[in-house]
Amino acid sequence: MITITIMMVLLAAAGGCGLVSPTRQQSPDPNLTEHSQTGTPTPSGLLTNSPVIIGTSTIADIVEKVSPAVVNIETTTTVNSEDVFFNNDFFREFFGNDSRVPRPNVQTGVGTGFLISSDGYILTNQHVIDGATQIVVRIDESDQDYQAAVVGQDYELDLAIIKVESDKTFTTLNMGDSDRIRVGDWVVAIGNPYGLDHTVTVGVISAKGRPISIEDRVYRNLIQTDAAINPGNSGGPLLNTIGEVVGINTAVNYEAQGIGFAISINTAKEIIDELIRTGQVVRPYIGVWLEPMNETLAARYNIENSGVIIASVIPGGPAEKAGLRVNDVIVSLNNTTVRDYEGLQDFLHTREVGETITVKIIRSGNAVSIPVTLAEKPQNSSR
Repeated sequence: MITITIMMVLLAAAGGCGLVSPTRQQSPDPNLTEHSQTGTPTPSGLLTNSPVIIGTSTIADIVEKVSPAVVNIETTTTVNSEDVFFNNDFFREFFGNDSRVPRPNVQTGVGTGFLISSDGYILTNQHVIDGATQIVVRIDESDQDYQAAVVGQDYELDLAIIKVESDKTFTTLNMGDSDRIRVGDWVVAIGNPYGLDHTVTVGVISAKGRPISIEDRVYRNLIQTDAAINPGNSGGPLLNTIGEVVGINTAVNYEAQGIGFAISINTAKEIIDELIRTGQVVRPYIGVWLEPMNETLAARYNIENSGVIIASVIPGGPAEKAGLRVNDVIVSLNNTTVRDYEGLQDFLHTREVGETITVKIIRSGNAVSIPVTLAEKPQNSSR
């Protein structure tokens, strides 16, 4: 599968979206039917993810059922900037001040999240709350604003858990099974685009398993939808026709119409418990930046069009310590063939920090096997 890199804009100035905490609310049993997974009574018209066109009354029923669990997230981030006049040599000399004066710069952002536990755990995108010095969550059900704290966050998957403290019992959303959705299924998105609280849009699943890159963040298994999503929707739920979350709205392509993306809920399920328990996801890494092999590069290296090329070696990382170099071509790990970046990541997801693996490379036309001891991946790295 070829990763497509397109001009994307994350759907919030800071980021955000929510899901259910396995420690607080039991995840649906995959052996149960859709009927038995639903935690609350559902109108008969919502009992199946019908392939036929759903009516406005059905959509209204879904919205009425789930809206209390969808929250508005407002963030404040304070960064230090320097006064433009005092950074100008002329003004500094004229005023007799040869020092730079830092000035606080306050930035605000808007995103969406949703409650995953009745005691206040909220799932959102990591980019929504990244670097925020203050997080304010508005829960319409209680008609109140809450200060939220970050419980855990994961840069790689762009997911975060935040929590509000209250003696209230909150309405939560049920998680569906994103592996069961089909291209063409109807979906509903709810969020706060441009701060317009609880905006509802409807569309279909346009594609599944989309890999895209946004700056240095690599998304590997996104759901594509034509439901309208805009800045501020980040972290909001993408729902099937029985009101279950199947995705977390994350990004939109501004150069196209009707092309939005959501993180699959099954991807989020894998790490929610760890985020709540430890605050982060621990992963092993090699410590290299990679670029894909193609026919032109394969011809230049006189090798097969397979593997990944080391474009950069992270200083102090496992690869540098082991002696891997720029332009080495990684072709296998522990005798498992590596054909592309996704294959390398799939292998690493089965390994542990501290484990030593054998990396087979092609260097100057020769095959070389090098032992590499895996280290813990930094939290702000996608490699």
